[in-house]
Amino acid sequence: MTDLGIAVDSVETGSRGALRMFLRNKAAVFGLVVFTLIALITIFGPGLYGTSARKMVAPPFLGPGDDLAPLLGTDYLGRDILAGIITGGRTTLLVAIVAALMTMTFGLVIGSLAGYFGRWIDSLLMRFTEIFQVMPSLLFALVVIFLLGPGTRNETLAIGLTMWPAGARLTRAEFLRWREMEFVKAARAIGCSDLRIMFRTILPNAMPPLLTWTTLIVVTAILFHAGLAFLGLVDINSVSWGSMMGKNRGYALTAWWTVAFPGAAIMITGLSIALIGDGLQDAFNPKLRGR
Repeated sequence: MTDLGIAVDSVETGSRGALRMFLRNKAAVFGLVVFTLIALITIFGPGLYGTSARKMVAPPFLGPGDDLAPLLGTDYLGRDILAGIITGGRTTLLVAIVAALMTMTFGLVIGSLAGYFGRWIDSLLMRFTEIFQVMPSLLFALVVIFLLGPGTRNETLAIGLTMWPAGARLTRAEFLRWREMEFVKAARAIGCSDLRIMFRTILPNAMPPLLTWTTLIVVTAILFHAGLAFLGLVDINSVSWGSMMGKNRGYALTAWWTVAFPGAAIMITGLSIALIGDGLQDAFNPKLRGR
């Protein structure tokens, strides 16, 4: 069997071992179950719950347990807090996941080109990366939103453009490490193209740390989106967890539920994704997998 075939077999075997290791991690499995439930609620919940997040359903500032109050109370306009959390979760997760995919795509393309080819291509792409990396993330996102206007699409683009440099550097480091391995040299020797070597030979081996990093990016994107929405820098017609907190922040002391429940949704979602990321990190750790 060639070195390339051995490398492919080792990747497949490592993936199976990583899956077994992940499933043995109770915290990671718990995080996966919680996040799956949250995703299902945000996808199917608005239709099943049947109450609009924008509709005034009761008097303002009814707390949980009050007469005629929805389950989690109402906000300053009399809108259902639970309906807002269910509907707002869809917006929050959509922005975070799309921004994370955009970040990973940018980082993967630029980092792989820099790490694989090296020399002047590496220098040029890393200088380009540093231009984005030295900018304050929030300020840069604000500039993008001000230039393009508020809206879910522009907000997602702003978040993605601020976070990709870290992914590019991580991808570059992995490609620099793997490009000198024997099975990569064997692939070159048998005439494989650069693109095939990059994305069929090196990338599968470099994916474990990139997957772990992606989960952290999703958490960061959720917090970033919540911060922008809290400041009122997104589409005022959109409903998200951050916008719910921002619009009700003036009543946090007198109507705590209007900000506490959306904040809890952000915290629980971020914690569940972080547990998944920790589980992936342990699962792909060869020292722990060998125990």
